[in-house]
Amino acid sequence: MDDMLKNLATYGYAVVFLYSLGGGMVALIGAGVLSFMGKMDLSLSIAIAFAANFIGDSLMFYMSRYHKKEMMEHFRKHRRKLAFSHLLLKRRGSWIIVIKKFIYGLKTLVPLAIGLTKYDFWKFSAYNALGAVIWAVVVGGGSFLFGGALIEGYKVIANKPYLAPLMLIIIGAGVWIYLSQATKKKS
Repeated sequence: MDDMLKNLATYGYAVVFLYSLGGGMVALIGAGVLSFMGKMDLSLSIAIAFAANFIGDSLMFYMSRYHKKEMMEHFRKHRRKLAFSHLLLKRRGSWIIVIKKFIYGLKTLVPLAIGLTKYDFWKFSAYNALGAVIWAVVVGGGSFLFGGALIEGYKVIANKPYLAPLMLIIIGAGVWIYLSQATKKKS
């Protein structure tokens, strides 16, 4: 974490842009904390994260729309998860494009799954832009507002290094169990 904060302070906005192409929640949280500390500009960080997140999801949509054959070869093992993404789109409507920005594991699959359908690109772009704005403001602004608490939490984890892997295992297991249950065959 120290290295990431040093890199963000040094290369800040480029790191936020590149990391936000594929989701970027951690980099945006780091930028929010650094903005709280006065080392970065919050509004610029949010704007860069928004633009990169919008571009990244649009590229994933484009790749799956116009390179279906190549994309499907890479997702043979994830067909059930792609089908789950299609079901979410049918059940929740277009709002899943906005909501998925906050759900780890769906951030990548939803644009790919939607790109495989005949969903309108401009409609996807509108919801994608709305989701990217909400995501960037909530995550960036939230990390700025709770910067002091995040710094204190980091100090606790730094003093007890076994907590970080334990928390990652718990979160990873929770996501895996959720996706396994949600995509399980119903008998």
